[in-house]
Amino acid sequence: MKILLRFDDIAENMNWSLLEKCEELFDKYKIKPVLGIIPNNQDKELLSHPKKNNFWQLVKKWENKGWEISMHGYNHLYDMDTHKKDLFMHGGKSEFCGHTLKSQKKKIKLGLAVFKKNNVNVRSFFAPNHTYDLNTLEALKEFDINIVIDGYGVKPYLKHGIKFIPQLFYKLFFLPFGIQSTQIHLNYWKEKDFINFEKFIKNNYKNIITFDEVINYPSSGRVDLFLNFLLKKTLLFKRKLFS
Repeated sequence: MKILLRFDDIAENMNWSLLEKCEELFDKYKIKPVLGIIPNNQDKELLSHPKKNNFWQLVKKWENKGWEISMHGYNHLYDMDTHKKDLFMHGGKSEFCGHTLKSQKKKIKLGLAVFKKNNVNVRSFFAPNHTYDLNTLEALKEFDINIVIDGYGVKPYLKHGIKFIPQLFYKLFFLPFGIQSTQIHLNYWKEKDFINFEKFIKNNYKNIITFDEVINYPSSGRVDLFLNFLLKKTLLFKRKLFS
């Protein structure tokens, strides 16, 4: 089993003290995570955190270290209800799902313009709250973004012209085989959460994979796709059972 470290909600306003501790940890173990950057954060909850005025300089520094900079939505504001009709049937509110193709293309275009202005390259995307529809995928492809860090599966797979890197669990958890990404929200962490994360890194750093290794990994074959289907049904049933 290999795991890709995906960090959500990286923005000018966030829990900087914990991110700085994580950076020291990653440098020590030579880990290259994926950072989901919100290019134009307007989320009031995130805005309550301390702000870094040199944020984009830091983003460029992380990119130069080989960390993957991914686009995590545009403004992180949920203004649509999915009615559980989103691509992965997560349900709940969404920034993208339910909007017209034109509207979603505009958000992607504006977000990418912020990265370009700050000389930061982007080749992947994951939406706030895991919520997409087919318009989201078409909008991404319009701007040559063909990798989404989300979805059900035991390995990366191709669908709708997009390569999906599975993200399955809210906690750090290893399946006995395959490749998946984490979902880490530093802004909700307490000090004890970092201590537990540090232990996880020390015990598992040899099984932590880079973004480039993931995207060069062969996509799922027929057996893997069948396992993906079973995994999806199992997780959806579990969510329904405990919702």
